[in-house]
Amino acid sequence: MSMGTALRMIFLVVFIGWLMVWVLLPTTIYTQAWTPKLNCKLNSTYFGEQGTNLLLFSFPMMFIAALGCVYLHVQQESKKINSKSVVKSHRLAFSKRPLLVMAPLGIVTAMELAFAFMFIALLIWSLFNYIHYYTFNHPFVHKAGEKLWQTRLRSVSFILGYVGNICWAFLFFPVSRGSSILPLAGLTSESSIKYHIWLGHLSMILFAAHTIGFIIYWGTTHQMAEMLEWRKDWVPNVAGEIAFVFAMGMWVTSFPRVRRKMFEVFFYTHHLYGFYIFFYVLHVGAAYFCMILPGIYLFFVDRFLRFLQSRRRARLVSARILPCDTVELNFSKSPGLIYNPTSMLFLNVPSISKLQWHPFTITSSNMEPDRLSIVIKSEGSWSQKLYQELSSSVDYLNVSVEGPYGPTSSHFLRHESLVMVSGGSGITPFISIIREIIFRSQSEELDVPRVLLICAFKNVADLTMLNLLLPISDTHTQISKMQLQIEAYVTRENEQTFTDSQKHLQTIWFKSDPFDSPISAALGPNNWLWLGAIISSSFVMFLLILGIFTRYYIFPIEQETYEPYHFTLRALWDIFLVCTCIFIASSAIFLWCKKQYAKEYERILNLEAPTPPTSPWSQFYVADRELESLPHQSLVQATKVHFGAKPDLKEILPRCEGSDIGVLVCGPRTMRHEVAKICSSGLADNLHFESISFNW
Repeated sequence: MSMGTALRMIFLVVFIGWLMVWVLLPTTIYTQAWTPKLNCKLNSTYFGEQGTNLLLFSFPMMFIAALGCVYLHVQQESKKINSKSVVKSHRLAFSKRPLLVMAPLGIVTAMELAFAFMFIALLIWSLFNYIHYYTFNHPFVHKAGEKLWQTRLRSVSFILGYVGNICWAFLFFPVSRGSSILPLAGLTSESSIKYHIWLGHLSMILFAAHTIGFIIYWGTTHQMAEMLEWRKDWVPNVAGEIAFVFAMGMWVTSFPRVRRKMFEVFFYTHHLYGFYIFFYVLHVGAAYFCMILPGIYLFFVDRFLRFLQSRRRARLVSARILPCDTVELNFSKSPGLIYNPTSMLFLNVPSISKLQWHPFTITSSNMEPDRLSIVIKSEGSWSQKLYQELSSSVDYLNVSVEGPYGPTSSHFLRHESLVMVSGGSGITPFISIIREIIFRSQSEELDVPRVLLICAFKNVADLTMLNLLLPISDTHTQISKMQLQIEAYVTRENEQTFTDSQKHLQTIWFKSDPFDSPISAALGPNNWLWLGAIISSSFVMFLLILGIFTRYYIFPIEQETYEPYHFTLRALWDIFLVCTCIFIASSAIFLWCKKQYAKEYERILNLEAPTPPTSPWSQFYVADRELESLPHQSLVQATKVHFGAKPDLKEILPRCEGSDIGVLVCGPRTMRHEVAKICSSGLADNLHFESISFNW
């Protein structure tokens, strides 16, 4: 058994054990058998009532996250050594086949549906077991003057809050972009953002029922003063109400109709999550905070590292302006930076907005030695301002980035053939895949898949996006060595428009700045290893400080007053210690890595950049020689343009020849759903759907 297999088995065993704790939590096995024994050993003067929850709920996932970083580092290093080998495995292929395609949920695979049913079963199991426990084993006290239905309403509302905590335990894993948890499951934050949305809706429904239930109970029992109560020894109701107000603001603006029409409202409102978490923890207390701690902890680590990375200004080398209101930005990158096709980069341009960050697909191949490219289509207000700024006389642009984030493997290479279907700017993920295959095809030792690109554009000018299939840095790439066929469809214009509106690409070269740095991982080439060091060291530091603080500060106060320590203050101390330990460990390791690789970054920036022509229009020049080069001739020969029609996917896809065809789609929802339905229909067993879009 290899080390990788052994580690995967450890991860699986620990994760299943962690899930079993959640399953047994509402049962008498946990409350009457486990808890008393563990309380004697763990609820000591060093950890108080948090000891049991830290061991059973926090430690397993933190262990997986830290050890998972080591596993991903070893996997990454082995790929460097065996870069020419591609594992062609089709295990669990059925589990990735679309099983449910519908507008509210999007494209749902068999595996996703199975896990969704299991999670719903966990919630229902917990709900009924809590009801059973609080009905027969530990019933709620029937207060004087209180009717039976009011007592039951109070107990059910209380239980709904408990069940909502289960959703919170998973809520932050999908949005931790640089965490090791998602790659271990073969996911990325972009592909799993829908899980965050599902969990968010589910938790808000439960918490809304929890809140409304208590308000009805207080109103019918004439106890509305309870809404303003902030107790010293128990749950502060005011904190829960404040948390619910922030949560409602985030929830209402996150619905698709609001988010798409008023994205900036959604974007800024969603940054209230900090206040939501703060008051939520004050409401549930330190003990329950430890139950949901892993997801929040890893999210905080990831968010702070993203903040540190974004403080560096990225070296923007050049930009290619296309006549279709599209621009390609080319950055300098560190040689140690590793990413895979379809990865994402988050971009911030302070001259347009200091707060807004927008994700864009990386279009360059990791095999391009010193360049990283992204493509931006001018569609929203932010991208339109960027396009206008680049189209003006600008010789420098201040840019910050976060990332790259994406898959840890080039899984698409395992197929014999690839069919890629795109609509409009949805072609950008496929540019990176085709560039990767072009570079791999230069080596005769590698087998690369045949590629059929079916792309639909509204206007003739959009056809110029096909020029981006070839990198700006290497015009000698032999595209003819790969089997590429492009079927381009122009839906709203005819061939006459094509002959009347031919325009050339324009290239801008930017000045360098001594404060710029090439794009690199937040913690350098050994990013996974250092991330594991941050997670493990900060969590151990948190446990040590928490134990010492509880033993020598909280415990003496409780002994002296014969009362439990202040409920809210204990939660505040936990929040403070978590943030402090993450800040210390992350800052120290980030500064150490920055110092270690400073000389390498300086050497890259001192490399001689291409010199633009010295004419009055030196910032702009037409790349005629690029259009006349051999690679572009091969690209034109591989392309067939259809005017005034949309691709008939129901006819094209089943006709594709080959025993193993990977089908990828990126574009409008109707296009994605149509392709998913064709692949799941069973009419063509050789079609294997590959979901890459987070716009589900």
